[in-house]
Amino acid sequence: MNKIYLSILSVALTANVYAQKSDGTVKSLVSTEKAFAQKVAKDGQNAAFINFSAPDGIVFRPNPVNAKKFFATAPDTKDLTWEPNYARLSKSRDWGFTSGSYVAGGKTYGHYLSIWRGKDGEWQLVIDLGTDAIKPLKGKEPKNTFVEPTGTYSPKFASAKDLKVATDIIYSTEKTLNTMLKTHGVQAFSGFINPDARLLFPGTEAIIGKDGILAFNNRVIDKINLKTTQADKALGGDFAYTYGIATIDYKADLRESFNYVFIWERQANATWNIIAQIFTVAER
Repeated sequence: MNKIYLSILSVALTANVYAQKSDGTVKSLVSTEKAFAQKVAKDGQNAAFINFSAPDGIVFRPNPVNAKKFFATAPDTKDLTWEPNYARLSKSRDWGFTSGSYVAGGKTYGHYLSIWRGKDGEWQLVIDLGTDAIKPLKGKEPKNTFVEPTGTYSPKFASAKDLKVATDIIYSTEKTLNTMLKTHGVQAFSGFINPDARLLFPGTEAIIGKDGILAFNNRVIDKINLKTTQADKALGGDFAYTYGIATIDYKADLRESFNYVFIWERQANATWNIIAQIFTVAER
């Protein structure tokens, strides 16, 4: 009888460890992210990504592919660890994102950005993108910033037309940004970036703060052109994402293509600013 009890308890504890329940809090989202990493350590990255990804979830390897299909046949590993240090959630409580650092193969350090969707009481991975980076010195790592949303918003009877109009605003905003990048250069970002924004770019430490991002852009980038592939907006109307291809001309007379993901936040004056950016080299 004791053996049966212990067996049931073991199953219950295992299920709890890998729970990805959404209770409308950033805390539950961060817990899901940590459970995701634990699942990799126990069962391998393929099983973990298949378990946690939405049916339409996308990973960049290096270009965007369906997560479940990719990890059904990808080489497997358990040697991948990561830890979130930044998480935000829409006031609709069904859309959020996490960001942090990872270590692959015991030596490759990088940044990642993941977007999550709450559905049927669980968090599902919608987008995951990582990029190799420089590990910061001990004590210089980004501080944990886990922000619970203020207030709630429950959209009612939103039609397909309403949703399209809402998403079109994000496409239009990024199109405006791209037009200004062509006419004003990288300084155009200054009107589209939040003061506390963060940039995750290959080969660098995480750059946190508008001034640092603009200084990096001015120092490294000559021109940048964005080609948006997809945009989506939280039902709460406060956050959105875009992803696509960025063609960057460096000041060092070199051109390179990147996959990018931007997280956008609606401002009090109804404009949209970028609060997180990540780039990873694309395969052409």
